[in-house]
Amino acid sequence: QAFQVIRDMYPRPWLRHEFGVSDLETDRPLRVFLCHSSGDKQIVRQLSIRLRDDRMDAWIDDEKLLPGQDWKQEISKSLRTSDAVLVCLSRSSITKAGYVQRELREALDLADEQPDGSIYIIPLRLDPCDVPERLRRWQWVDYYEQDGYSRLRNALRLRSDQLGIGAVSSLIHERE
Repeated sequence: QAFQVIRDMYPRPWLRHEFGVSDLETDRPLRVFLCHSSGDKQIVRQLSIRLRDDRMDAWIDDEKLLPGQDWKQEISKSLRTSDAVLVCLSRSSITKAGYVQRELREALDLADEQPDGSIYIIPLRLDPCDVPERLRRWQWVDYYEQDGYSRLRNALRLRSDQLGIGAVSSLIHERE
């Protein structure tokens, strides 16, 4: 029940798109939530910088949370308002218990609300590791491979196109 209350408190950006989006909405950056284990913080922080360089709004807890904020509420709010969720996987993270598992459960619930064919959850392997069963239905990307970031960027460009957000697509087309 608590999850239902939280779910209803925050907007769902993909639902707004179905009913038409204002021009202001199309010029905003793609909001990308970085779901990760604390042990992977350094590489995920570097990833967030790359995403911001590509005009995306990367949400990473230690950069976005402010002192005094209710971190559980803010994480939930960010998940609900994100356009895509990168689930960062590593050999150490796939066996780790903790809050990252709760974030993942919430992201999976939100993925069920997405229209068919939408890119929302992207499993991102930071090193060669097994992809957990509950994420195997989505194609993953190997970030550690030479073309890993390029493939990720292409998926996020497609998500941006699905939502009618022009900032990411135009930048990526400029770089190609």
